[in-house]
Amino acid sequence: MQEILIGANENRQVIMDAAMGNRHGMISGATGTGKTVTLQILAEGFSRLGVPVFMADIKGDLSGMAKAGQMHEKITERVQKIRINNFQLRANPTVFWDIFARNGHPVRTTISEMGPLLLSHLLELNDTQSGVLYSCFKLADDQGLLLLDLKDLRAMLNWMAENSKDLKSEYGNISSASVGAIQRRLLVLDEQGASEFFGEPAIKTDDFQRTDFSGNGVISILDATELTSKSPRLYAAFLLWLLSDLFETLPEVGDADRPKLVLFFDEAHLLFDRAPRVLVDKIEQITRLIRSKGVGIYFISQSPLDIPGDVLGQLGLKIQHALRAYTPKDRKVIKAVAETFRSNPALDTEQVIKELKTGEALVSVLNGDGSPTPVERILMRPPESQIGALSEAERIESIGRSPYKNRYDQDVDRESAYEMLKQKAEQMALATEQQEKSKSSRSRQSAGEAMLKSVARSVGSQLGRQIVRGIMGSLFGGRR
Repeated sequence: MQEILIGANENRQVIMDAAMGNRHGMISGATGTGKTVTLQILAEGFSRLGVPVFMADIKGDLSGMAKAGQMHEKITERVQKIRINNFQLRANPTVFWDIFARNGHPVRTTISEMGPLLLSHLLELNDTQSGVLYSCFKLADDQGLLLLDLKDLRAMLNWMAENSKDLKSEYGNISSASVGAIQRRLLVLDEQGASEFFGEPAIKTDDFQRTDFSGNGVISILDATELTSKSPRLYAAFLLWLLSDLFETLPEVGDADRPKLVLFFDEAHLLFDRAPRVLVDKIEQITRLIRSKGVGIYFISQSPLDIPGDVLGQLGLKIQHALRAYTPKDRKVIKAVAETFRSNPALDTEQVIKELKTGEALVSVLNGDGSPTPVERILMRPPESQIGALSEAERIESIGRSPYKNRYDQDVDRESAYEMLKQKAEQMALATEQQEKSKSSRSRQSAGEAMLKSVARSVGSQLGRQIVRGIMGSLFGGRR
């Protein structure tokens, strides 16, 4: 059995069976109680077993995983208490990513791949505006046109507004007010830095699923310090797109002795804040089904109650750090959290949650048959890598050694896309003008010609590229 030691108390060690790693998990607790270090411990454990890890770094202190920790008396004392026989301070194979391309390799996807459902949520559109956006994607699909970046989407929307009468019978009512509202939302999104996220070269999620030459799983760290403060919805949309893409592309693996990939989503409540029911249903569906692809999802938040019940019920590993009971509402939350664990007659779970010290946690893992173990109060094991961030110089050096250096660092805005179609439209306009001079009457322009003159991307310039959308982005819920 491949396993991960989480921690121990006086009576027993608490060990996670890696075969249960794709049954997902939850790390929760108040600020400053040790959630980040717990995330680090689990990520290291999976990496040592050859499982690639993707995580979002909200506070900026997970970069230290790329460097070996330093021994001191507190770590020595904890190693002895937990009875760790093979403790070794060491670094982890790490790759840094950043949507804004400041503290890691850039991460991009296209508007077409993001799809209308996630984009509507990202833009906070109402039902009418969402309907217009769906029509925009449907029209682009019908015309064989890719929406790669924000300027493509703006151009498509403008063309739809200008030709709304001709499109109404097939694509429904397209009001200028709705288009204008969407365009204003796009401007706000652009100001938040989304233009750096939408475009090419698009990230290949295979690059989050690598091992190093020693067989350790590579830990991909997304710097989300600026992202979550500047554009929390973009952060949530990216994570949901990542889930969707993995679900659509990974093959079924059945039962295995360890996951194929593990994801850690910090500030998990952002995934569900003000999300429409249809999106929450999609998340619940993917969470339930993606474990058959060998993917484990671990949510990190202050309270398990930040996660919808249908999702929470699918999380096998539960690690609860301290919660504070300052108000009657806090006490109700603690009572509800305590009830999510399988009871232990030796523990008053509700009381212990309030008493836990930093580095302690209540933990329940899954047995081999998938049933949860009774909750245990334990001391968490120390990580083997550095606790806290790398220096700026160390991060730069690590990025410079990355195998993905130069693969994504230069954005691509191909001449064969928007610019070439604009040129083609000008050529068609010139040809029309010449025809008008030689003819007394002009034929009515077809909708297809109008499209070419207005906006769009040339299918010919995207040879071999497919208009694809994951389960989150599908117009009709279809798969690739």
